Amino acid sequence: MRIISGSARGAKLNVPSSDMPVRPTTDRVKEALFSAIQFDIHGRVLDLFAGTGQLGLEALSRGADFAVFCDHDARCAALIRANILKVRCQDRSRVELTDYKRYILRTCTDRFDMVFVDPPYNTGLSDKALEYLGRGAILSRDALVVVECASEEKKPDEVGVLRLRKRYRYSNVSVLVYERCVEDE
Repeated sequence: MRIISGSARGAKLNVPSSDMPVRPTTDRVKEALFSAIQFDIHGRVLDLFAGTGQLGLEALSRGADFAVFCDHDARCAALIRANILKVRCQDRSRVELTDYKRYILRTCTDRFDMVFVDPPYNTGLSDKALEYLGRGAILSRDALVVVECASEEKKPDEVGVLRLRKRYRYSNVSVLVYERCVEDE
């Protein structure tokens, strides 16, 4: 596992042990994902179900200002902190050791420009996260939500304030990019 591009390009990240509940995004999928959103990376990023933190760290390397990493597993939080140190972005990041639902609905006081949603596949967690994010409370006006899931998982074209921009398929993995629909103000 490594950072593919940007200021931390080539940095090798710590990998999870085999007993951890983590399935890191493959370099191939990560490279394709970031190619699809490369011109949209800016501002504040939320990496939900962060696992190793590699998606948020890649976004920081490519120009995001700040990243919040959310995971409920203490071992994952420790791994994320170690990877943050490897990439030297501790001043531009924060780790939240909490459940995604609690963070989105109760704890979060930030607004994010980009949210990565990459939970364990086929668990329904990405659907619930999309539902909560679709309420719009923690999303900036032009926010993107990027969902990684198994390609057989069906996802809606619209969820609350989110509308599907593009769907990509890489073998058995799908990446969906949702954008916030701007309401008239």
